[in-house]
This record gives sequence, structure tokens and C-alpha cells, in this order.
Amino acid sequence: MAYVAVRGGEKAILNAEDLLGAKTFGHQSRPLEADQILEQFSLGVDRVMGEGGLYWPKAAAYALKQALGDPLEAAFLVRAFRSSIPRQGYTDPIDTRKMRVQRRISAAFKDVPGGQILGATPDYGLRFIRFDLFEDLDRARIQAKKALEGLVDSGTPLPESFPKVVDILRERGLLTSPLSKEQSLCDVTLETLSFPANRSARLQCLARAETGGLLALAYSSMRGYGQIHPAVGELRVGEVPLCIEGRPIGWIKVTECEVISRMEKAKGQNKPFFTMGYGLCFGQNEVKAISMAVLDRIMQSDVAVHPAQDQEFVLLHTDGIEAMGFCLHYKLPHYVTFQADLNQLREIRCE
Repeated sequence: MAYVAVRGGEKAILNAEDLLGAKTFGHQSRPLEADQILEQFSLGVDRVMGEGGLYWPKAAAYALKQALGDPLEAAFLVRAFRSSIPRQGYTDPIDTRKMRVQRRISAAFKDVPGGQILGATPDYGLRFIRFDLFEDLDRARIQAKKALEGLVDSGTPLPESFPKVVDILRERGLLTSPLSKEQSLCDVTLETLSFPANRSARLQCLARAETGGLLALAYSSMRGYGQIHPAVGELRVGEVPLCIEGRPIGWIKVTECEVISRMEKAKGQNKPFFTMGYGLCFGQNEVKAISMAVLDRIMQSDVAVHPAQDQEFVLLHTDGIEAMGFCLHYKLPHYVTFQADLNQLREIRCE
């Protein structure tokens, strides 16, 4: 592409940066601190961590503040920061069976071992803006504290871990086996993505993908462009232990989703099985985890008939950072290319 290196205007650029700083820190109201963002915008922080590809809540909070609340811009900042950090090593694969569950539901089974844990969710309430709560913040804070104390006093302690719902189907031979250990694992941050990509690469790309992009493509299949209308076998939100060479180093919060899809015949067998899609992302982001699981299942199709079944289409168009960068590059000076088009149009009109 032909771009023009624009010189001059340095003062205007510096002034633009100063204006942005004034929008971020120059208000009359008290500036938001990182702890406030972490506590009161936790879902936004989780989304930024997931799309930025870096589990560091405070860095995501700073980025969200610097980006004036724009999660895509904040994820861009986090991804750029991540690229500057030296790689110290690799953690062991996490075991979600050891998750300290905060929320656990199944849409496939009513009664599951250990019970369903609704946790903190807006799913079952009316989605109205509670203006009354914001008019008297002190009262709202006191009410929330009392409600929490009542839940703690009356609730039954949760067990250390819960069995997997999909294991019930696997034990009965009704669900396909998990990802084969014989498949090679790759690191998409170090290796160039090539197609067809194996499932390891697909899941890594989906885990860092932009939430809205995943939702749009997953929704296209739910509506019929891909014919995948699954049931949520289990959706979990909680903390999992992180280890290096078997030694625990801490806990991270993740959302995991396993969806059960239509029956198909397994290769080399005549018996039909249910098939499964899998999704896992940083923090609490249930829309992303479900969309990721749906797309994981869709891309297992042998033939790509619909857009969501095409690996290249899905993986290259849901990376929010790359898409944002390409979109914003149109703001760069395209004087040469446009003048060429303009001259060509004039010549054609004259002819």
C-alpha cells in the first residue's frame, strides 16, 4: 500500500495527547483508582485480560482506565504490554476438576452430582436500571452487606470440588472422547498459524478472540448457518490452581463451558455419539465461553459450508486486536492511493 509519511504537526499531536490526558484525569470528580475498577468493573477487567492474553487484573484495570472504558482499546494496550514481557517458563495444564467453584450450572441435566450453584449472576432478575440504588449509595452499600452476611450465615459450605457433568455421558459411552493426547500442541504466540489448524491452535485463538466477534459467528450458527444448536452440559466459573512442575504458584479465575451437540457417528464405528464443544477463558465471561464452545464444535465439521465452519474465516476475523488495528489504519494518510483513484475516475469520465 502507498502511504505518505506526514511531517510536521508535532505540536498538534502533543496537544491531542494532552487533551486525552485531560479526559482521563482532568475531571472535577474523584479519579477512579485501580482497586475501584477491580471491584466495581470486574467483568470488564476479566474481558480485557482474556482478549489481551495476559492474566494480570491490575494491569487490565489500568488499561481500562487509560482507554476511557473502551474494552477493545484496553485489550490492545494489554496485548502490546504482554509482547514486551520476557517468557519465564510454562505452567502445567490446569485441571478444572480442582476448581473452587463460584458458579456451576447445567442446562442438560436438572439434577447433577453436587447440585447446581447459581452464584452471582443477572440471569434471573429483571434487566432494569436501578436508579434508586445510585441515588443513595450508602444505603445500597449497607443493603448489599447485610444480604451477603445473611447468605454466609445461612448457606452450606461448598465442597472442595465437583464432578464433571459430561463425565456422566462419557462413562456410559454416549459422548465422544476428549482431545487425543497424540495430537501435537502448539503455541500460537510463537508459531505462525497455518490451516488447517489443529484443535489446540483453534482453542488458543478463540481464547484470545474478541467477545463480540465470537458471539456474532456463534449466533449465526445458532440461527441456522451451521446447524449447531447445543445444550450447555456444564458452565463453571471459579478459581483453578496454577502449578509449575507440580508446584503450586497461585490461583486464577476462569470460565469453562462444555456444550453437547447433535448425534454423529464416530470414525470407524457404527454407533452414534453426542459430540462436544469446549470453551475456556480468563475471568468470568460466560458469553465468550459459550460462544467459544459452540464455535469449537462447529469447526470440527469435515466440510465448511457456512462461514462459522471455516477455520480460516473464524480465526482470522475474531482477533479483536488485529481487526481493530486494520480498521484504524484507514485513518492513516492515503493521499497517494486516493489521488490515483481520483485521477482515474476523472479520466474515465472524460472518455
